[in-house]
Amino acid sequence: MNDSPEQRASGPRGWWQRLRQGLARSSASIGGAIADLVTKRRLDAATLEELEDVLIRADLGVAAAGRIVAAVSAGRYEQTIAADEVKSILSGEIEEVLAPVAQPLAIGAAKPFVILVVGVNGSGKTTTIGKLAARFSGEGRKVMLAAGDTFRAAAIEQLKIWGERTKSPVIAGAQGSDSASLAFNALSAAKEGKLDVLLVDTAGRLQNKAELMKELEKLVRVMRKVDDTAPHAVLLVLDATVGQNALSQVEAFHRTAGVTGLVMTKLDGTARGGILVALAEKHALPVHFIGVGEGVEDLAPFTARDFAQAIAGIEA
Repeated sequence: MNDSPEQRASGPRGWWQRLRQGLARSSASIGGAIADLVTKRRLDAATLEELEDVLIRADLGVAAAGRIVAAVSAGRYEQTIAADEVKSILSGEIEEVLAPVAQPLAIGAAKPFVILVVGVNGSGKTTTIGKLAARFSGEGRKVMLAAGDTFRAAAIEQLKIWGERTKSPVIAGAQGSDSASLAFNALSAAKEGKLDVLLVDTAGRLQNKAELMKELEKLVRVMRKVDDTAPHAVLLVLDATVGQNALSQVEAFHRTAGVTGLVMTKLDGTARGGILVALAEKHALPVHFIGVGEGVEDLAPFTARDFAQAIAGIEA
């Protein structure tokens, strides 16, 4: 029996189409350059150097670019090669790097399972929390949201809207209130209410602002007065459009908050989606979710093969 249009839109095939569309800028940048380079040309030193430059510009990182070029040239030096063959090699090499970090977010036995969400201003933390709340609620879990970004009134209101949409209680304070106290109260309430998941928003903070990073340390310390195992997951939300800057963000937040996994958003807004490859190589942190648009369905668990094929411009 054929799937209905609704099933196709929401099922694996629907996600593949959104992923392909979302990574169109990255795949066009890489695939177009590959086609231009190898069409009617032999794989000489100049061609291979240009190919390496293309991959580095797509933010795959120097190490990955070097390996891919070596794989392309192996046994083919001074020969012609089809663009599709280069894309296939590219996809395979990218998948090999990403497969170890493509790990689902496992909700453990702790009740509530506390997920602290961190990142710089504008990375998409609050929206990601809303989408995760929708996902967990849809799985039948009882979710609570904590509006820990107390600097921005808009973030507090945004989280309240997500709470209404997902029928999840929201713990919020006034703008400018102490975020650590709010997290303490939220965790206490979630524990008392026997909720399954507590998602804690935090203020967007630049990784080079020491005082803001200290506040984040305080928030973690205060939550541990309620549950000494909390937070059970620390998700760093990264905006793909920042490119190489994502590497230093991971380093700083991992040092301060003990990041356990990554969420990459806004992959549809950049031609530099290859940054995920560079992140996997340098930090080897689990990548739980990627986002390719504004809708709830545009955030999905990360799978290495789908991503690698989409960014290489390979049809499924």
